[in-house]
Amino acid sequence: MTGTPALELRSVHRTYGFGPSATIALDDVGLTVPAGRFVSLIGPSGCGKSTLLRIAAGLEEPDHGEIRLHGVPPARACAAKMIGLVPQSPALLPWLSVLKNVTLPHRINKRAARRRERITGSGERTTNAPDMRQLLVKAGLGEAMDKLPAELSGGMRQRAAIVRAFGLRPDVLVMDEPFSALDEFTRESLQDQLLDLWDELKTTVLFVTHSVSEAVRLSDTVVVMAPRPGRIVDTIEIDLPRPRNDRLFAERRFHEYEDLVRDRLHSAWHREAA
Repeated sequence: MTGTPALELRSVHRTYGFGPSATIALDDVGLTVPAGRFVSLIGPSGCGKSTLLRIAAGLEEPDHGEIRLHGVPPARACAAKMIGLVPQSPALLPWLSVLKNVTLPHRINKRAARRRERITGSGERTTNAPDMRQLLVKAGLGEAMDKLPAELSGGMRQRAAIVRAFGLRPDVLVMDEPFSALDEFTRESLQDQLLDLWDELKTTVLFVTHSVSEAVRLSDTVVVMAPRPGRIVDTIEIDLPRPRNDRLFAERRFHEYEDLVRDRLHSAWHREAA
């Protein structure tokens, strides 16, 4: 699988509705994400970010176009547990403890490991799955393992959802605005923990956000999208050193990248209006 992109979309098109009321959610979208990269999608509401994410994750079919995850279609990648998902809401089972929630995917569909081995040529990522207790400690949930979701704050529940997804060691992890409902302080804290987990496990991440600051802080690449029709209008490589802790906010280059992303977003809007 050496040299195969983690994610590749070619000429992807998706329309909702019919006739004059139809909405083109995605129009001829192409995107290639190398393995191990952290890529954020940013753009105004209605530009197709979440649609692109769902199609990449195999949750929705395009009208036409091709999607490959490590060279195979999303349905096959999902069956092999090569894709992890962190939605906007944590979706934890309320009757299970935090530890049982995050270990549940390991206890079901064990044949997925053999499917992944056939696709990738190696079972290493599955057989060397990280210790879930250690991941919970790393995410600041060491004291909450035996608690039920209702006993946790919103930020702690979202941390548990992130650990659950990373614990599968997915080849591609898709995240749909996972911090959007959180206050700024909690959001920045979870960014820190997300970056720590990502740096340790080297999973490819496709991340949807509305926050320019979040996109610049987290990403190797920021993909700028525009609506009507939903499309990619720019790709910005973020050349900032890692690890990216909170000291990054004081650096001039960080704010220059913020300004650049905002400028590209404004340009996309102006092109649409013209």
